[in-house]
Amino acid sequence: MQNLSRRSILTLGAALGLVAATEAPKAWAWSSADSIAGTDTVTDPWDVWDDATDPLLASLLDSNQIPGVNTAFQSWVKNGDPLPSGLPAQLTSYLTTYNKLPSWADQAKLDLAAQFNKRMSMYLFLLYGLGSGIMSTVIPREARNVYWSEGGAGMKMRAAKTFTYGYDLSAVDAFKPTGHFVVTSTKTRLTHAAVRHLLPQSAQWRAVTDNPIPISNGDILITFHSLGTYVHRKLLEWRSFGLKMSAAEEAAYLHMWQVALHLLGVRDEFIPATWAAADEQSQYVLTPLLGATPEGIDLANILLNLTSSVDLGVTKGFQREFSRYVLSDKIGNWLKLPRDFISRGVIEVGWPAYVLFREGLSPIMPEGFSLFDQFIRGLAMLFLNNGTSTSYTPITIPTGNRPGA
Repeated sequence: MQNLSRRSILTLGAALGLVAATEAPKAWAWSSADSIAGTDTVTDPWDVWDDATDPLLASLLDSNQIPGVNTAFQSWVKNGDPLPSGLPAQLTSYLTTYNKLPSWADQAKLDLAAQFNKRMSMYLFLLYGLGSGIMSTVIPREARNVYWSEGGAGMKMRAAKTFTYGYDLSAVDAFKPTGHFVVTSTKTRLTHAAVRHLLPQSAQWRAVTDNPIPISNGDILITFHSLGTYVHRKLLEWRSFGLKMSAAEEAAYLHMWQVALHLLGVRDEFIPATWAAADEQSQYVLTPLLGATPEGIDLANILLNLTSSVDLGVTKGFQREFSRYVLSDKIGNWLKLPRDFISRGVIEVGWPAYVLFREGLSPIMPEGFSLFDQFIRGLAMLFLNNGTSTSYTPITIPTGNRPGA
C-alpha cells in the first residue's frame, strides 16, 4: 500500500466513483523554484507527510500516553511558557526542536501582518467564517477526514477549536512570547500526526478515501489556499469597492501564512514565495479538487446551523446567500443551500456600498449599513467567544476516531 503513488490512487478512486472532483487533478508540476526554499525540484506533496512527528505520535498513542500529555498541555498555552513537566522524554525533546519560529521568520513583517489583521478584522471574520469555513466542506478529502475523525462527531467543539487556531493566528501578539500561536500550531501539528495514525484504522474512512494516509503536505496546502489564498483574492476583488490594502500589507499577510505552514510541518519547498506562486499552486491543490460529498453536505448544514444559533440580526436565508455570494452559486448548489433571492438582491447592491462607506470613500451611509454591520459583528462575536481566554477551547490530541467508525 505504501508504494502507491497519489496519481494511481486517484485513478483507482475515480474508477470506483470515490473522487468527487470537478475536473481531473493536474499531475504535479509546480516547481520549488517558486517556494521560499528557492530550489528547483518537483516533488508531489501528496506523497509527503511528517517524518519528524508521525512516528512519535504513533508510539505515544500505542503506549496510551496521550491522555497524560493532554493533561500536561492544559497549562501550556503561551509561546513564552516553559515546556510542561511530566511529558514523555521523547516528546520534550521534539518540542525543544520544533516549537519555535523558523530562522527565516521576519518579525517586522509579522508585526505588520498583525496590524493588518486588526484593521481588516471585520472582513476577515466574514471570509474565514462563511467563505473558508464552508469551502472546507466541498474539499472532499478534508470533509471526509473531519467527518470520520473524533472531531466529526462533535462539530460545535471541532469548530471552537478551529476558531481558537484562527483567533491565535490573528492576535496582535500571535508570534510573540505573550501570544499563543506557536504553541497552538505545535499542538495542531501533533494532532494531525495522531489523525494520520488513527484514521486508517477506520473501516468507514477507508471505504471513501482516495489516499491511504490522511493530512499530507498537499492536504495542508489545500487548507492554506482555502484560507489565505482565497481571502487574499477576495480582498483584491473588493478593492473595486474601495477596500484599501498596500503591497507591504499583502506581503506581510503572506509571510504570516508562510510561517504558519512551516509550523504545521509543511516543507519549505512547498511554501509559495509570492502570491503569484500561491495562485499558481492553488490550481493544482485546490480548484480542481473541489466537489460535493455526503459528508461535506452534512458538515455544511451543521456549521451553518451553528452560526444560525447566534443572533446575527439576519435571516438564515440571508446568511446562506452570503455564503453563496462569497463562494459561488456553484458551491451553494453542491451544498443544496436554499435560495433567498430577495436577500441576494440586498447583498449584491448593499455590500459594495457598505465597503465603500466603511473605507471612508463614501460620505453617504448605505441603506443596509446597520444590517451588514450587525451581521458581521455577530460573526465576530461568535469567533471571539470561541477563541478568547475567557472561553478558551484547548486543542487536545485525539485518541480515537468518530464513534462507530
